[in-house]
Amino acid sequence: MATTVKELKATARPKSGKGAARAERRAGRVPGVIYGNNQPPLTISIEDRELRQRILAGRFLTTLVDIDLEGKKHRVIPRDYHLDPVKDFPIHVDFMRLGEGATIRISVPLHVVKAETSPGVKRGGTVNIVAHAIELECGVESIPQYIEADVGSLEIGHSLHLADVKLPAGVKALTREDATLVTIVPPSGYAEEQKAAAAAAAAGAAPGAAAAPAAGAAAPAAAAPAAAAKAPAGGDKKK
Repeated sequence: MATTVKELKATARPKSGKGAARAERRAGRVPGVIYGNNQPPLTISIEDRELRQRILAGRFLTTLVDIDLEGKKHRVIPRDYHLDPVKDFPIHVDFMRLGEGATIRISVPLHVVKAETSPGVKRGGTVNIVAHAIELECGVESIPQYIEADVGSLEIGHSLHLADVKLPAGVKALTREDATLVTIVPPSGYAEEQKAAAAAAAAGAAPGAAAAPAAGAAAPAAAAPAAAAKAPAGGDKKK
């Protein structure tokens, strides 16, 4: 989970505005900007094919990049990119310049692990990912590629919360600790099966409960004839 730094070549874009941006796109390049760290913004352009490959590879917004701009490298992190709404290719990208020792707020993806060993999954439950990413604050040199969510001990109906996840050293979560990350959802018909099992257990206990009063009632029933038998004896004495 060590921080990965990629390299990307860029060309200075002296002109800004919509017209200049369209010209860059027609030339097969994507316009962009580097900003931050109390320095003036730099307008740049990047080869469309290379940028598209980086985005499709995943984790683009959590990967540090050294942009080689005419022989000078700028340590940045992608902060946003825009895609064409119809053709779905990049049309603009923003990079934030990072100073040495800088701290950054970033959204890191959540990776669920050990689902196959979860007792809830073995009983037919399904892993339901509630949060696909976690908001973190950390140094630019210690950005984790992802955070692991271990669900190997979860039963059906149980959840994994942020407080249950171990974060790397120097990384602070910006989400509340009781936030639910993953739950094990019961299979279809599970609630009905539980009700049927509870009803069966209750029915099994009912005969035993009814038997106790019956046994207790036997004593008064047996005592009644004995009391009746004493009555004639008492009557004979009076005569």
